[in-house]
Amino acid sequence: MHIKRSMGQLQRPSIEAFKAQAKLPVVLVLDNVRSLHNVGSAFRTADAFALERIALCGITGTPPHREIEKTALGATQSVEWNHVAETAQAIQQLREEGYHIIAIEQAEGSIPLHQFAPVYPEKYALVFGNEVHGVSDEVMLAVDSCIEIPQSGTKHSLNIAVSIGIVLWDCYHKLHLQ
Repeated sequence: MHIKRSMGQLQRPSIEAFKAQAKLPVVLVLDNVRSLHNVGSAFRTADAFALERIALCGITGTPPHREIEKTALGATQSVEWNHVAETAQAIQQLREEGYHIIAIEQAEGSIPLHQFAPVYPEKYALVFGNEVHGVSDEVMLAVDSCIEIPQSGTKHSLNIAVSIGIVLWDCYHKLHLQ
């Protein structure tokens, strides 16, 4: 029989301790994400895997917002974030800070996620695009590489929140757990 652990047994850090702890060398870049629930989910996932921060770009909603909090469940308080008017501007700034810029998109020359081999302590900026249009063409021209999540079903894509979870788990597993 399995008994769920209580919140106390999980021994999660306080917000202050979380902010001071070492982070996964990953920045999540949201390129014109329109759903506030997806933004909230991104915050919660970024908290779970202790990312450095989130760059909210273009029309992507920003905290504080009730709809973001529905799925973030307080992660907007723990995860660092900034808003940049243009995704290309955010990418340029991250490149200057030494990040390898990677789009998560179905594109020619993309690397299947299972073949992606991040190396610690390199830094990565992972760009996720709009729910309908994906990563913008302008941004695709500016990235260093592209990762694709292999799929076998009839639908052409996954929900962005699901994609973020899959890719960040993969990065966490490869950079932190191994």
